Amino acid sequence: MVKVGLTGGIGAGKSEVSRLLSSYGAVIVDADKIAREVVEPGTPGLAAVVEEFGDGVLTPEGTLDRPKLGGIVFSDPERLKALNAIVHPLVGARSAELEASAGPDAVVVHDVPLLTENGLAPLYDLVVVVDAAPQTQLDRLVRLRGMAEDEAKSRMAAQATRAQRLAVADLVIDNDGPLEALEPQVRAVWERLRDV
Repeated sequence: MVKVGLTGGIGAGKSEVSRLLSSYGAVIVDADKIAREVVEPGTPGLAAVVEEFGDGVLTPEGTLDRPKLGGIVFSDPERLKALNAIVHPLVGARSAELEASAGPDAVVVHDVPLLTENGLAPLYDLVVVVDAAPQTQLDRLVRLRGMAEDEAKSRMAAQATRAQRLAVADLVIDNDGPLEALEPQVRAVWERLRDV
């Protein structure tokens, strides 16, 4: 089994890289997806978030109001730290379960947005960073995701810098260009991972 950490700043295109790797046969452990699962209604995770942040972070249907919670934590590092202290251990435990269920010859790609911020690089055999210039990230967040520019900048500022991510990278995928330039790079990374 090869354990790979995949990361990149918001808007860098990590999700597309993850999708391509999956299509080649990688087992994807998606931290964002798991982070949503561990705070679904009825979970201990959601109960802990409500205890920390109050009922105001719930929708009328009783689900987590992500935009409201995001508005709280992405502008306040201490509140973000409190949220991470609840969610990260739950995500880690579920990620370990998924990895354990993969075969011995599997390439297991852990899609972890906050890999750099949380010092997780040593957990993986290799770290792959999807890189894009901050201006490219901002453009994608505003144009493609419909975020307000201030919100996009706030979320980018809450993450590691480009230099910090590149410092932990074993392999870098440059995603500053068009989508069609991405696939050949991801294919080449996949071939490297299969040879590890």
